[in-house]
Amino acid sequence: MKQVHFQEKYPITVVDIAKSECRYQSAEEIAAYFRDSIANTPRVQYIATFDHLAHTRAIGGEVNPEIRAAVNVVFCFGHALPNPQVLAVRPRSIGIADMGDHFVVSFMDAPMKVANDAMQAWALALRNR
Repeated sequence: MKQVHFQEKYPITVVDIAKSECRYQSAEEIAAYFRDSIANTPRVQYIATFDHLAHTRAIGGEVNPEIRAAVNVVFCFGHALPNPQVLAVRPRSIGIADMGDHFVVSFMDAPMKVANDAMQAWALALRNR
């Protein structure tokens, strides 16, 4: 797991998982795992699963040829609405890219520690023990 600043601006966490060390073999299986994790976490709401690869191809967008599947699982940890600006960082999304022999799981870090801790734990649990 590594934490980086994507485009020198966005703090993200990235987990690269070889398929040989993962119990799941497709992006959809991992998306289902995240939907289950969300459903089993109090005060977190699943919203949607978005097929980003299908969308990008449908609009004639450019796709890295190594990407075989790309989905986002969208959900919200929003425990409070202290101000209208918090809406800019919600809802959350976890991206899953199938790169052939490995998966890249990524998400933008949340301004709430409990959300980051949960997303990190979910992502790290994908690895076989």
